[in-house]
Amino acid sequence: MLQVGDKVVYPMHGAGVIAGIENCEVLGEGKSYYVLQMPLGNMKVMIPTDNVDNIGLRDVISSSQVEEVRNVLEDKPERAMGSWNKRFHENLDRMKSGDICDVAAVARNLILQDQRRKISSGERRLLDLAKQILVSELVYACHKTPEEVENWLEDILAQNRYKH
Repeated sequence: MLQVGDKVVYPMHGAGVIAGIENCEVLGEGKSYYVLQMPLGNMKVMIPTDNVDNIGLRDVISSSQVEEVRNVLEDKPERAMGSWNKRFHENLDRMKSGDICDVAAVARNLILQDQRRKISSGERRLLDLAKQILVSELVYACHKTPEEVENWLEDILAQNRYKH
């Protein structure tokens, strides 16, 4: 059972802190919700407490797992294959997994692909979302500000641009 103050990741939304538990009536039915406070954009998300397992809510990675994320960001990008639409859906599926290493790989691939030839507007939105998800979780895992995490990510990806 999750508690107020727990740091969790909501796939496709990012990481946040459980700020409270509220009971709301929806369509005449009383339900209990976790109120998730997100660090970016000061957004609040309400998640039904009885649906946590189905949506893939998980704990934020430990500080020791940050090195795995760094390794993914430093790895050689995967070669873009197929139409932008096919790539978009494959990347979207990877991000829906909720695995931060998959999200990091999507961000890396799209950033480096954008350096070679511009990505589509749909892929640009996906890249922005991937970066937002990465930053939100790494803020908690690294105990840093969003700006510090963004700079760290940019530095790693800039170095990767020149390696590959």
